[in-house]
Amino acid sequence: MTPFRLGLTGSIGMGKSTTADLFAAEGIPVWDADAAVHRLYAKGGAAVLPIGALHPPSVSDGSIDRTVLKTWIATDPTALPRIEEVVHPLVAADRAGFLAQADADIVVFDIPLLFEKGTETQMDATLVVTAPPVLQRARVLARSGMTEAQFAAILARQMPDAEKRAKADHIIETLSMDSARACVRALIAHIREYRDA
Repeated sequence: MTPFRLGLTGSIGMGKSTTADLFAAEGIPVWDADAAVHRLYAKGGAAVLPIGALHPPSVSDGSIDRTVLKTWIATDPTALPRIEEVVHPLVAADRAGFLAQADADIVVFDIPLLFEKGTETQMDATLVVTAPPVLQRARVLARSGMTEAQFAAILARQMPDAEKRAKADHIIETLSMDSARACVRALIAHIREYRDA
C-alpha cells in the first residue's frame, strides 16, 4: 500500500521543524524540503553545475555558496525564478525518491512553501502549524542574526497564516511541546483509523 502523504507547513517561527521532529519521534518518516536543497547545494549535489552555469560566482569549492546566492537574488530580480527553474524539479525528484523508498503507512513532507508552490495537490492531506503572532515574532527574533527587516522580508514571501489555516485539512497550535506532541499522536491515530476504514 502506498504511504499516506501528509504535507506539513507553517510560516516561519510557527514550530514546523519541531512538529516534524515530533512525527519522527513517533516513527513516521519525514522528508524535509530545506534538507533536500542543502543536499542539492552541497559538494557533488545535482544543483551545483546548473546553478554554476547561471551564475558562476555562486560556486565555491564545488558547492553552492548560499551567501553569494542570496546577494544575487537580492540584486537581480530575474535570479530567483531562474534558480527555482533549476532547483524545483530536482527537489521534486528527491521527494519522489524518498516516497518510493519509504516503508511506512504514513510519511510527512515538511515543505515551507507547500501552498505557495501548489505542492498540496500531491498530498493526501495537509497540516498547518500555527501560533499567535506575538509568539511567532518572539521565536523568530530570538534566532541568531535575525533582524526585523529579514523577518518582514520572509513573511512577505509566505502566504499569511490565516490563509494557510483556511486551506489546511488539519491544524496544530504549537503553544507547548506537550500539547503539540498530543496533537501529533492524535493525528497519526486519526489517519490510521481513516486508512483502515
